[in-house]
Amino acid sequence: MHPIRERVHGLLASADVRVDGDRSWDMRVHDRRLPARLLAGGSLALGESYMDGWWDAVSLDGLLERLLASGLDRRSPGLADLRDAVAARLLNLQFGRRAFAVGERHYDLGNDLYQAMLGRRLVYSCGYWRDRDGKCAASLDAAQEAKLDLVCRKLGLRPGMHVLDIGCGWGEALKFAAERYGISGVGVTVSREQQAFAAGLCEGLPVEFRLQDYRDLRGERFDRIFSIGMFEHVGVRNYRGYFELVRSLLPPDGLFLLHSIGSNVSRRRTDPWIARYIFPNSMLPSARQVAEASEGLFVIEDWHNFGADYDLTLRAWRDNIEAAWGSLPERYDERFRRMWRYYLAGSMASFRTRRIQLWQLLLSPDGVPGGIVVPR
Repeated sequence: MHPIRERVHGLLASADVRVDGDRSWDMRVHDRRLPARLLAGGSLALGESYMDGWWDAVSLDGLLERLLASGLDRRSPGLADLRDAVAARLLNLQFGRRAFAVGERHYDLGNDLYQAMLGRRLVYSCGYWRDRDGKCAASLDAAQEAKLDLVCRKLGLRPGMHVLDIGCGWGEALKFAAERYGISGVGVTVSREQQAFAAGLCEGLPVEFRLQDYRDLRGERFDRIFSIGMFEHVGVRNYRGYFELVRSLLPPDGLFLLHSIGSNVSRRRTDPWIARYIFPNSMLPSARQVAEASEGLFVIEDWHNFGADYDLTLRAWRDNIEAAWGSLPERYDERFRRMWRYYLAGSMASFRTRRIQLWQLLLSPDGVPGGIVVPR
């Protein structure tokens, strides 16, 4: 066997993955050039070669789960990883025009894609797979409704409150809060498609949606603020400024709920494949980074981790999109579909191995007198 091929086969075997094996998580190789490409390119090459059809696995999430559980990605970085690390240290990748890149390249892909994948409610974040009684949610739609209700209950929303949603998506959270809890509100997004859809969805409700960078909100005032699945795009260089801005928008008795994917370790960049193909200029915060950035600005009333629920959410999204591919436009071609499958499978594997978490933090400017009983 060629030394390069032998090296790659050995690395995969250390993760209990066999080349051309007969288990569902084994790698079926279709191009003999794959080993050299993987050694040179690391995680970026692994994803790109899958997109190019150079390899397959019956259980793609099962294969990626084993690679992550073994730590293989840490032992075999490629040149792209080093290049991206340098760029992240030299540039503020989430400032100015770059702040809108993720909206243009990901969230504006097409509402038809997201409507097919996300279910009845266009909520592109982790569902809460239990109801008020602690029973498991029966469906994705039920899990998303339970999550939206959980956010509203944690914030203690009441009729007449004015609420801000930073990174409002397609408007479902503000719609839910306005209809169920009687609030008025403002949502901001960097996606044109989301802003237009949300405005139509919430027509007649006392909420507005803006195509706006969150940093342009200065000088306004809100009783409550929440941000669901947006903090992953803020970037470590901007964390302190983000919390300072949120603090300035709240009265002393206000509350802020932050819902974000989080990393077990502090980093300054994301995986190079994710950065290139899915979420440009994204970055997962660590607990240390969040705590340091909010220090002196907020009291952390509650820190809730339900990251295991994201695997269930992602499985539901995968089932939905796989059932819908045949009815979607041709622009979602075979390479796009393989890219999307890899994205969902890699995300499943990351949450399943507990590499990353899903956090909801409830923050108050000065501490709630007597404390707060936080709903679960």
